Order: sequence, then structure tokens, then C-alpha cells
Amino acid sequence: QVHLVESGGGLVQAGGSLRLSCTASGRTFSSVTMAWFRQAPGKEREFVGTINRITGSTDYADSVKGRFIISRDSAKTSAYLQMNSLKPDDTAIYYCAASPRYAFTAHPADFPSWGQGTQVTVSS
Repeated sequence: QVHLVESGGGLVQAGGSLRLSCTASGRTFSSVTMAWFRQAPGKEREFVGTINRITGSTDYADSVKGRFIISRDSAKTSAYLQMNSLKPDDTAIYYCAASPRYAFTAHPADFPSWGQGTQVTVSS
């Protein structure tokens, strides 16, 4: 089991930036792919982006491409989500997830490990 802990959420004005962190512990060797999802009130959980911890390759949802950047630390146990040019539509609870899959996937069901979530609120 991989234990994930997110941090860095908060309140920011539209156009501002936030950086979320996700730290993995436990069976980290089984967390080849780490991803960020978000869920706004009354909406389904939505894929934001993903990173392969081994190669550093990334992929993003079209809605955040060019504004959000996912990275990892040198120890490859933490992933980060740098969010720039934030919009009110980005308001949601952001979740970090981990999967043993090597190939990219945007399906929540492919991620057996989840963090507790961190609230991001963007005011207009």
C-alpha cells in the first residue's frame, strides 16, 4: 500500500498561482505513475495530469495544458502540481493518486492509492 499526503491548497485570486505537493511513503515502488485529479461540488472526479516517476514524462488534460506543470523531486517520492493563471473554474478538491501502471492513464479506477485531498479555491 502506498500512502499519499497532499499539501499546498488554499485560496487565491484569479490569475494567481499555487503549488501542490504530494509525498508518497510505504510501497513507493508500486507508484510508478502519479497523477492529480480534481472534483468540484456536484461534478465527477476529473483528470488533471500525470507523471511517470521513473521517466519524468507528463501528460495533461486539455483544460489545464499550458497553465499547470507536474514535476517530481530527485528522490522520486514526491510529485508537485504547479498551477498558474488560475481560474474560478479550477476551484475543486485536488487529489493525488498513484498507480503501478507504467503507461499513462486518466481513469480513476486505474489508481489504487489516493491522498485525502486538498481544497483549492479561486476567487474572481
